[in-house]
Amino acid sequence: MRRTALPRPSQPQPRRRITALFTAVALTLVALLGLVTSAGTAAAASDYTQSATQLSATQAQFSFTPTTPAAFVDVHYLVNGSGQQNVRMTNTGGTWTQTVSSLTSGTVLEYWFTYEKNGPQFDTPHFTYTQGGGGGGGTVLTPTFTPAGGTYPAAQSVTIADATPGASIRYTLDGSTPTATSTLYAGPITIAATTTVNAVALASGLTNSATASATYTIGASSPDYTQSATQLSATQAQFSFTPTTPAAFVDVHYLVNGSGQQNVRMTNTGGTWTQTVSSLTSGTVLEYWFTYEKNGPQFDTPHFTYTQGGGGGGGTVLTPTFTPAGGTYPAAQSVTIADATPGASIRYTLDGSTPTATSTLYTGPITIAATTTVNAVALASGLTNSATASATYTIGTSSVCPVQSDTPNFGPNVHIFDPSMSSATIQAQLDAQFAQMKDTVTAQFSENRVADLYKPGVYNVQDNVGYYTSVAGLGQNPDDVTINGDVTVDAFNPEDQGQALQNFWRSAENMAINPSSGSDRWAVAQAAPFRRIDVHGGLQLYPASFGYASGGYVADTKVSGQASSVSQQQWYTRDSSLGSWAGGVWNMVFSGTTGAPANTFPSPPETTLATTPVSRDVPYLYVDGTGKYRVFLPSLRTNASGPSWANGSTPGTSLPMSQFYVVKAGDTAATINTALSQGCNLFVTPGVYHLNQTLNVTRPNTVVLGIGYPTFVPDNGVNAMQVADVDGVRLKGLLFDAGTANSQALLTVGPSGSSAGHAANPTTVQDVFFRIGGEIAGKATTSLVVNSNDAVIDHIWAWRADHGNAGTVGWTTNTADNGLIVNGNNVEATGLFVEHYQKYQVTWNGQNGKTIFFQNEMPYDVPNQAAWMSPTGVNGYAAYKVGANVTTHEAWGLGSYCYFNINPSVNAYHAFEVPNTPGVKFHDVLTVSLGNVGTITHVINDTGALTPPNTVPSNVVSYP
Repeated sequence: MRRTALPRPSQPQPRRRITALFTAVALTLVALLGLVTSAGTAAAASDYTQSATQLSATQAQFSFTPTTPAAFVDVHYLVNGSGQQNVRMTNTGGTWTQTVSSLTSGTVLEYWFTYEKNGPQFDTPHFTYTQGGGGGGGTVLTPTFTPAGGTYPAAQSVTIADATPGASIRYTLDGSTPTATSTLYAGPITIAATTTVNAVALASGLTNSATASATYTIGASSPDYTQSATQLSATQAQFSFTPTTPAAFVDVHYLVNGSGQQNVRMTNTGGTWTQTVSSLTSGTVLEYWFTYEKNGPQFDTPHFTYTQGGGGGGGTVLTPTFTPAGGTYPAAQSVTIADATPGASIRYTLDGSTPTATSTLYTGPITIAATTTVNAVALASGLTNSATASATYTIGTSSVCPVQSDTPNFGPNVHIFDPSMSSATIQAQLDAQFAQMKDTVTAQFSENRVADLYKPGVYNVQDNVGYYTSVAGLGQNPDDVTINGDVTVDAFNPEDQGQALQNFWRSAENMAINPSSGSDRWAVAQAAPFRRIDVHGGLQLYPASFGYASGGYVADTKVSGQASSVSQQQWYTRDSSLGSWAGGVWNMVFSGTTGAPANTFPSPPETTLATTPVSRDVPYLYVDGTGKYRVFLPSLRTNASGPSWANGSTPGTSLPMSQFYVVKAGDTAATINTALSQGCNLFVTPGVYHLNQTLNVTRPNTVVLGIGYPTFVPDNGVNAMQVADVDGVRLKGLLFDAGTANSQALLTVGPSGSSAGHAANPTTVQDVFFRIGGEIAGKATTSLVVNSNDAVIDHIWAWRADHGNAGTVGWTTNTADNGLIVNGNNVEATGLFVEHYQKYQVTWNGQNGKTIFFQNEMPYDVPNQAAWMSPTGVNGYAAYKVGANVTTHEAWGLGSYCYFNINPSVNAYHAFEVPNTPGVKFHDVLTVSLGNVGTITHVINDTGALTPPNTVPSNVVSYP
C-alpha cells in the first residue's frame, strides 16, 4: 500500500443507512434455523448406524441411531448437488429421522450428519442416496486416484482411496469393469506401461460406488525442444533454444545469482533462438527458463541452471523431489522420486551416503518400512548433476506429544494481565511498549514482537496498539474480558500526516470493549484483524483526522452501534452483527453480517452476501476454570450469518496446552520439526525465527497458533513450511518473511497433485501474512501455494514491499513472481489481500473456487513496458487470473489499483483474466489508477473502461 497519501477530494462524510426490517428478520431466521455448526469428524462409524430409505415414489427418510444417546442430531443434504438444507431431526426411541418429499426417480441426495456425544459435536462423512434405487443405506463414494490419470515420462505409483468408512476397493488393469471378485486393492500399484485402471468401492449395507477410471500413459513423447547455456568468453554466455516445431517467439527468463530477473525475446537464426548475457564473472550462477509458442498456445519449460566458468554445457539438472515428503508416518510408505529435467535419471542411497552416478538407479516407487534417510541425485547428458535431495522418513514412531505444561512459560514477549493487578501498573506496561512499537519510521520494520493477554475480568485501561502487537482476551467467550476504555489504532505519528495507510501488522481479539467516548477506533491498513470483539457502542474504522486508511478486516464481531468506514478505501466484514453501517469509498464487502447495508455496488460501493459459504473461526488461547491454559477450536460453519457466539458459547472443542509445544526464543527449525514429528501442536510466541530447514506439518488436525506476529524467515533458499494433504490443519497468526536467498514457496498446503477431499474438515489458513522485502531484501518465487482441496483461506496479506529499509526494495532486489497459486478444488478465500508481485498476483487453477473480497495493488516499480509483458502478449500481468481450464469459479467484491511511479507510461491491459464460460462468474469488480499514475485498459478480459483520472474507479457489476 502507498507510503504517502494521494491528493484527495473533499473529506468524505459518514452516511447513515437504515437496513430494511425484512432483511434483518430473514437473516435472523437463517441464523436460527439454517445454520448448523460442528466440532470435528466422527471418531468412528461405530458411533452410529445410518440409512436413507425410500418411503414412496416421492419420499425418502434419513435415519440415524447413535450408540450413545445424543442431545441432538442434524442432517444436512443436497438435492442433485445444490440447495443445501440443514434440519434438526426428530428422536423416536433413540433413532433420529427426517423425511424428504417432492422427489422423483433418479433424484440424488448427498447427505451427512452432525451429532452430539457427551458434550462435543461431530460430523460424519458424506453419503449418497438415489431415489428409485431400491432404498437402503445410500451409495459408497466414488474412489479417487493419486496421481490423477495422465501422461508421465516414467512408471507411477498409483494410490486408490475412498472416503466411505469401512469401504474396500476392487480394481482391474485390463480395461474391464471391476466387480466384487476383482483384485482387492491393498496398497500402491506400480504402473510401468500405458494402462487404464478401473476401480469400484464396496461397503456393507451400501450400494457399490460408481466405477472410477484413470488412464496412465507412460513414456513421454520426444521433447518439444533442445536447449543449452554455453560459455562464449570469460564474461559472456549464450542461451540457445531449438524447438522441434517452428515457434512464433521464444522468451528467455533468467536470474543472475538468484536475483534481478530479466525477460528477453530471443533472436531466431535458422530455427535456433539465441540470447547472449554479458558482464559475467567466474562462478556467476544463471537460473533460466523459456516460454515458447507452439501452434498457437504458449508453454513454459522447467528451470535450468548454468555456472560461468564451469566449462560451458547445458546447465544443471533440477533437484529431485520426493512424494510423500519426509516426515513421521505410522506405517510403511511408498516413496516416489521425480525430476522435472527432461531425460534425467535418478540415483539414490538408503544408508545416509551421498549418491553418485554408480548408486542404485531409481526405476519405481521405493517401500520405506523403517526409519530411513533417502538421498537422491539426478543426472542428464550434457548437464551438471543436480544438488543432492534428502528426505528422512520416521516410521512407526508414536505420534503422541510428550506431555507439556498446562501453565507454560510463554517467554518475555508475552504480557499476561490479571484483574488483581492495579490499572496503573497495567497502563504503565502498555504505555512503555507502545512507545517502542508505535513509530512508522523506526518500528515498522523492527524485530520487536509482543502480545498482551488479559485474563477474565474487568480492566480500566487505554490500550493503544502498535506494530507487531496482538491484544487478546483469555476468556472462552468475548464478554469474559471487558475493557472499560479503548483498544485503539489511529494515525499516531507526526510523520503519518493524518493518514493510516501504513498501520499494518497488529490485532485485537476475543474481548468486550466499553469505549470511553461511545465508539472504539480501529483505523488500520492491511494485516490488522479485529476478531471476536463485542463492541458496546460504535466502531470507527478511520483516523480521527479523517485521513485515508487502507484496510481492513472484521470477523465474528458484534458492534451494537454504528460501524463507520468513512475514509477507508476498502473493507471486508464476515460473520458479524452491526447496529448499522456508514461509509464507502471503493469496495466495501460483507458476508454473513446482520445489519450490513443492502447490495448497492457501485453507488454506494457495497457488496453484501447474506451468508458466508464456509467459515470457521480461528483457534484461540483461553484460561479454564482451574487456571489452566487451553486452545479452543471453533466448529466449521456452512452458510453462516452472525457471530459464532451470538447465541452463547462458540460451538467447538478444545485442546489442553499439554498437547502444544511452546515455540520461543532459542528454538530452531530442528527443535520445531522434532515437536511436530512427536505429534505436538505448536503455540508460537512473539519473536523472529530463522529456519535452515523446512517446517513439515504432516499430522491431521495439527494446530499452529501464533500470537504477537511470530515471524518465520527461511535461510539459504529453503521453503519455510509445508503442510501435508491431510484433514483439519489450522494455521493462524503467522508472518512469513522471505530470506535473502530465493525460496520457491514460503508456505505450501498439500503437495503437488493432492487429490483427497477435506470438505468436512478443511485446512484453514487464517491471519497468515507474507512479506517480500521491507526489513531485508527477501526473495520468493511464490508466497502461498494451495494444492489441497477444500482449503479455506481466511484473511491473508501477501505483500511484496513497495517501501522499507534501504537496499531492501527494488525491481531486481525483492523479487517475487506470485502471491497466491491455488491448484486445489473447492478452495474458498475470504479476505484476500495481495500486492505488488511481479507476475500474476493470484493464479487460480482449481475448479469451483470462491473468493469473497480481493484487494490488490499492481507493482509500483515496473521499469518499462518491455519488462512487464504477460505470456499472452498483452501489456502487464493480470492481478487475478483464473486458469484457462477452469469451468466453475465465482468471486465477489474485487478491486485492483495501479500506481506505476517509476514509469507512469506503463499500462496493464486488464486486472482480471478469466475464461469466457458461464460457470466463471465475477460480481462487483473495479480498477483504480491512483493519482492517474499509469493506466489499466480494461477491468476484466476486454470488459470495463480505461481507468479514469482523478483516482476514481472503473466498475463492472457482473461478468459475464
